Amino acid sequence: MAGDFLVHFVKSRDRGWYARRDAAAWTPTDTTRVKLILFDCDGTLVDSQHMIVAAMQKAYDAHGLICPPRESILSIVGLSLAEAFETLARDDVHPVADLVESYKLAFQDLRRGGDSLEPLFPGARDAVDALAREPDTVLGIVTGKSQRGVRAVLGHHGLYERFCVIKTADDAPSKPHPAMALDAMRELGVAPADTVVIGDTVFDMEMARAARIAAIGVAWGYHAPQSLADIGAFRVIAHFGELPETLAALWASGGSVAIPAIPALPLKDSRA
Repeated sequence: MAGDFLVHFVKSRDRGWYARRDAAAWTPTDTTRVKLILFDCDGTLVDSQHMIVAAMQKAYDAHGLICPPRESILSIVGLSLAEAFETLARDDVHPVADLVESYKLAFQDLRRGGDSLEPLFPGARDAVDALAREPDTVLGIVTGKSQRGVRAVLGHHGLYERFCVIKTADDAPSKPHPAMALDAMRELGVAPADTVVIGDTVFDMEMARAARIAAIGVAWGYHAPQSLADIGAFRVIAHFGELPETLAALWASGGSVAIPAIPALPLKDSRA
C-alpha cells in the first residue's frame, strides 16, 4: 500500500471518523487518495501554557535552581523535555534527567489536583470534528508531549478517537527532527505531497521541511507568527476558520512539491 501512497479504504458513513481501536470504522469498498493532517498539540489545539509554566517552576524549585522567565519557557514548547531543559540551561550544567522527572511529576500532580488548565483554543473542536468527517482525510498528532500526556488531554476533551496516529517524544527524537512526521506517513502509507503539519512553533515548521512536507502555521500559539512565515510556512492562519480555505489552497498547489531542499538535520536522539 505504501508503494503508491494510496490507502485502500474509505471512512464509514455512519461514524464519519476513524476509531483507533475499531477496524469496522473503515470499509474496504473503494480506493481513496487520503490526505494526512498532522496537528501539534500544545499551542495549536490546546492552550497549555499555564500548566507548562507552573510545572517548570516546580521542577526548578525541586532542585534549587532559578526558573527561567515565562517567555523563555514558552519559546521551547514543542521540544522534548530533555531537549527543552538542555536549551534552557544554555551554558550551565543542569541535572537534565532529574529535571525531566521532576517536571513530569509536577505536571501529573497539577492534573490530579484539579489544576488542569489546558483548554482548547477557540474553534479547535469544530475544526477537528469537521476534518475528521471528511471521507478523504485522516488526522494525526505530532507532539513533544508524552503518549500519556497527549492521551490524557485529548481524552479530557473527547477528541482522542478523532486521531488515527499519535507520535510523541516517547516514540521519536525531538522536533525539529522529522522522525515523528515520517513515521506517521509510513504507518499510514500517505505520500509527502498529501501530508501537512499544522503547528505554532518554528520547530513544527522545521520538522515539516525536514520531512519534505508542507506546514501551516497558527498565529495564536507560543512563537511569533512572522517567525513561522520566515521559516517557510505555506500560510499562517489567524483563526481556525481560515483552515479549510488554506488546506484547499495547499492541496491545489501540489502540497509539498514546492518545498525547497534544506540540509539534513543531525540525527540526535534527545527523547525524554
